[in-house]
Amino acid sequence: MSNPESTPSGPRRRRGSEKPTLKQVAEAAGVSPITASRALNTPDRVNDDTRSRVLDAVERLGYVPNLIAGSLASANSRFIAVIVPSLANAVFIEVIKGLQDTFEANGYQILLGNTDYDLQREYQLVRTFLGWSCSALVIAGLRHDSACLSLLENWNKPVMEVMELGNGLDLNVGLDHYEAGRCMARHLLGRHYRSIVYVGACMERDYRAGMRFEGHKQVLTETGLDAPLIELDQMGSLEAGAAGLEAVLDQYPRTDAIHFANDDLATGALLHAQRLGLGVPQDIAIAGFNGLPLGQHVTPRLTTIQSPREAMGRLAAEQILQRLGQDPVPQHQHNVGFKLIVGDST
Repeated sequence: MSNPESTPSGPRRRRGSEKPTLKQVAEAAGVSPITASRALNTPDRVNDDTRSRVLDAVERLGYVPNLIAGSLASANSRFIAVIVPSLANAVFIEVIKGLQDTFEANGYQILLGNTDYDLQREYQLVRTFLGWSCSALVIAGLRHDSACLSLLENWNKPVMEVMELGNGLDLNVGLDHYEAGRCMARHLLGRHYRSIVYVGACMERDYRAGMRFEGHKQVLTETGLDAPLIELDQMGSLEAGAAGLEAVLDQYPRTDAIHFANDDLATGALLHAQRLGLGVPQDIAIAGFNGLPLGQHVTPRLTTIQSPREAMGRLAAEQILQRLGQDPVPQHQHNVGFKLIVGDST
């Protein structure tokens, strides 16, 4: 088990509180403020070269147009933007519930965006939401493309990065995925499995699954074992889990345990093993990650690692509310920990 703890680690340095202006964008692009405004609001009225120079200046400076007009332009809204990789995944739904319940109890509403694990889409959502003068932003993960980082570094309101633990921009609530991978690998070794395959899906996009694989790999390598990886080309689902099991049986027929990147994959593999007449764990052990209810309602019950997702959302919201209330936030980083749940599948 990983115990929750707070650490005093500070955030990455953010830039000054002065937000870039349209005039600065115009100067950087070598055009007038009126032309810069047209390039952003009515792009068909300027030529391609001018529009390109203005957009390049916007990205370099991290400029965000304020979409609230008139006397409201300088006011904070009662909205808090929340951006997650998926709305089809119960993991993020539970985090959102913790956020929403806490924010609504304090008079705030959330604006919700889904990136579909696409960092360019994340950038576009951040630009849009910051333009609505949100009071704060909650975003999943610590990795963002350079344009998105520029926006966030220039924004002078609270930014909360959730789901993983590390050196964040501002506030951070999450868990150590590398250590979670190590924890499951140690469990499988402790059960005397020695031919263990890790199965993930689209890990360039779902990079936290890649972090867990690196932890898994280190433990196996330290023991003198190989750490083969199979990466599927579709995101986690029951069907993808079945395909993952087939790939393992085909490529590594001597495998005695599979460490799946998430419970959806692991449960799909477990059900498919039963269709194939394989005993779990007698013929092959199966483990997952997330601690979803689905894996706890199949037979055999899935061994997994549970993350406190709703509690993570509540803590993240409480930290933001504390900052918005002008109260000091002594701990910028909070480790919510995780728990190994040993089921019957290993």
